[in-house]
Amino acid sequence: QSSDILRSSFFKQLVFLGPSLIGLLIMIFIPKYLIHKYIFTIYFIVLGVLFLPYFGRTIAGTYRWIDLGPIGFQPSEFAKLIIVFSLAKYLSDHNLEMKNFSSFFFPIIMVIIPAVIILKQPDLGTALVLLTPLLPMLYWAGARSYHIFLSLAPLLSVLTAFHALSFSIWGVLMIVIIFLERPKLIFGLVIYFSNLFLGLLAPALWNSLKDYQQNRILALINPELDPLGAAYQIIQSQTAIGSGGAFGKGWGAGTQTHLKFLPVQESDFILSVIGEELGFVFILVIILIFTWMILKMVKLGYSSKDRFSGLVLIGIASLFMAHVFVNIAMTVGMIPVKGLPLPFISSGGSFLMSCFMMVGIVMNVGVDSTE
Repeated sequence: QSSDILRSSFFKQLVFLGPSLIGLLIMIFIPKYLIHKYIFTIYFIVLGVLFLPYFGRTIAGTYRWIDLGPIGFQPSEFAKLIIVFSLAKYLSDHNLEMKNFSSFFFPIIMVIIPAVIILKQPDLGTALVLLTPLLPMLYWAGARSYHIFLSLAPLLSVLTAFHALSFSIWGVLMIVIIFLERPKLIFGLVIYFSNLFLGLLAPALWNSLKDYQQNRILALINPELDPLGAAYQIIQSQTAIGSGGAFGKGWGAGTQTHLKFLPVQESDFILSVIGEELGFVFILVIILIFTWMILKMVKLGYSSKDRFSGLVLIGIASLFMAHVFVNIAMTVGMIPVKGLPLPFISSGGSFLMSCFMMVGIVMNVGVDSTE
């Protein structure tokens, strides 16, 4: 029985709590100028480390972890923080150039390279989260809204292409935005027709997705199509939350949880466990706490005395917001299952440590705020 306890998710989480607190303290007291000075060197080191899982054993068909004896280390979790630091250094050092669209290319490449490496592990959820700080940090650094629109337009063209009416509305909206900006005629035409062409390539992009990724998207649209397959997780999660009602069934009394109907309940679907046993009211409290924390980071970022600190705060707030939103939306069936944990609550040692480190750096650079 003692061996079962040692192998439990709870014990593994406790093992990582010590290193997480050490990481928190290091981030609180590390001089900010050292991060700014050496972050590009660390960035390239992390790129190399991201390849190391490919030389280890597969876990559930993926190459995400580096074996360290009895525990596994997931380097992609720490790549998120390094990306924020790297973007903050570049954008703060090149502030006057942010009005030019060409200045977008280097930050985009800086994020795309590790995202592609992580995507191939494969870890779609983490790869997408890695992209989330980019646009908020670009906007905070002074990038024009029109240039941000140009960055988002290809993605929106692909997403709307699966629905004829949505694609038509998007086409009209592009014309209006481009007309209001009044670029050179040839440039405006290139923007418009290149995005239309991307939309027409959507079927090819769909076919490039793995079968399980396609099934998750289809199951989101209509869970009844495959209730025992791709939609099983969503249905069981919704059942668990719905059965808990406002105040839950009581601690340890969740039937979906303890009868193992709910998959990956200790990590991806931890919120479903909370909903079933403690109720919707408790979920609402958790959401309010996360909302307060994220808004506090944004407020500190906008009142920061130096641009580097402000950009770091905005980037970390974006990462937390992405994790919280995606995990909650996935749990209630709003988006496909992505495998993204909920900060500080879901099981996952590397993720817990990275969350503590992000809070530590917020406490470090937030001191310079005028708040």
